Amino acid sequence: MHVDLDTLLIALYVALTDRIVPSLESAPDRPGRPPEVTDAELVCIAVAQAHLRFTDERHWIRSAPKLIGHLFPRLLSQSQYNVRLRALGTLMQKTVFYLATACPSSGDVVRLIDGTKVICGTSRTTVRRTNLFGYAGYGYDKSHSMYFWGCELLLEVTADGLITGFVLVNPKLIDERRAVLLMQEHPYTTMPHGTTAVGDKGFRSKPFEAELLEQGVVLVRPAMRNEGDPGVFPKWFRNRVESVIETLKSQLGIEHPGAHEPSGLFARVVQRILAMNAAVWHNWTTGAPVKRSLIAYDH
Repeated sequence: MHVDLDTLLIALYVALTDRIVPSLESAPDRPGRPPEVTDAELVCIAVAQAHLRFTDERHWIRSAPKLIGHLFPRLLSQSQYNVRLRALGTLMQKTVFYLATACPSSGDVVRLIDGTKVICGTSRTTVRRTNLFGYAGYGYDKSHSMYFWGCELLLEVTADGLITGFVLVNPKLIDERRAVLLMQEHPYTTMPHGTTAVGDKGFRSKPFEAELLEQGVVLVRPAMRNEGDPGVFPKWFRNRVESVIETLKSQLGIEHPGAHEPSGLFARVVQRILAMNAAVWHNWTTGAPVKRSLIAYDH
């Protein structure tokens, strides 16, 4: 099968209309005519936006007719697109997990866990005026030795780049270890019994390890200074999750979502995660050799 953005969007649209949307609880009837652009179409349009690297919605709406108009001739204005997309955060989240369970790698017994920053503001004025107070906070990125104001995105990833769990937290209130435990409380993101979780030195904590072990999850992480190093930490394996995070940041623009409302922040973060999982899912379907590659879909 030929692999490109068109085939990905067609396959995703079929999955949405035939399986994902019908499985959801039906929404209450709204007055007036049904929307010309369906929710399934809008999700596909959002995935195309992420893959084609359009972080600005105005620029995307102007360019979309030329780029995907042959697939979706009915498009929205920029304001309509923004409002509808914020309302579809839950549908996109369910689509993320549906695609994850549809991939063979979802049954792997190894999960990679790591976090990355999501910057919501770069000035004091933005912090004062935004409606993200309480959702975002000040955090410190050790990898780049910088403070930021925003959220922390914790990811649970398989070796082939499939995102099987995620949570968005306030970095000032919830650290990485607590965020992982929060994922364990959700039925969609909990790691199965018997899973081995691979994390970096930020997850070194005896109580945290014990709590995961009670849930049937074994944590593999770098040894502490006062511990003997058994030499089992797979540094090369950790590069996989770092590669996924770099793809989310550099290709899909998840680090700077440009949102000022909680619903907009959630929708734009999930939009990028969905674009990643859709690519991995389609690469599995078409037999692509590198499952986490997005090269075929960014043009």
